[in-house]
Amino acid sequence: MLKKMIAFSVIIAVSLLIFSCKEDVLPKPSSYLRLDYPEAKYVNFENECPFAFEMNSEAVIKGEKDCGFTITYPKMKATIYLTYKPVNNNIAKLLKDAQKLTYEHVIKADDILEQPYLNPQKKVYGMFYQVDGNAATNSQFYATDSTKHFVTGSVYFYAKPNFDSIMPAARYVKNDMQRLMETLKWK
Repeated sequence: MLKKMIAFSVIIAVSLLIFSCKEDVLPKPSSYLRLDYPEAKYVNFENECPFAFEMNSEAVIKGEKDCGFTITYPKMKATIYLTYKPVNNNIAKLLKDAQKLTYEHVIKADDILEQPYLNPQKKVYGMFYQVDGNAATNSQFYATDSTKHFVTGSVYFYAKPNFDSIMPAARYVKNDMQRLMETLKWK
């Protein structure tokens, strides 16, 4: 009888060891959705303002006062704000204000990359800023002909700044902003 109890105990112990050897269950790490956007198709935008440019056909443009515009991306909850100012012997002030606007985000930004833009044929000169990190804006630019026209643009997302979660949308809109700047022409 003792031998049967020992054999039975050994069988139960071995069974418990075999069936209890599973991996620990760990909670899944939080993740973000994979966001794919359609390939951008650009259309020319022109009105009575002294400049024209190409914009994404998926975006919605709305005119504001003094040749300013908002270009919205409803699916991404993003808006590009364009402002226009005539140059009246105040180019230094306009440049300083545009640069100041960008560098106000340095507190939250991990890095600010400056990309100069020069197009002597169209007389468009400017700077494109890519702001990395959890700043309120991820991309900004200014463009001018240095004598008559000055345009600035910045993008804002209507979401809490979390660069990792909005990175695909930020990259998509950044490419559109660069295209806008590179196709800018004065009238």
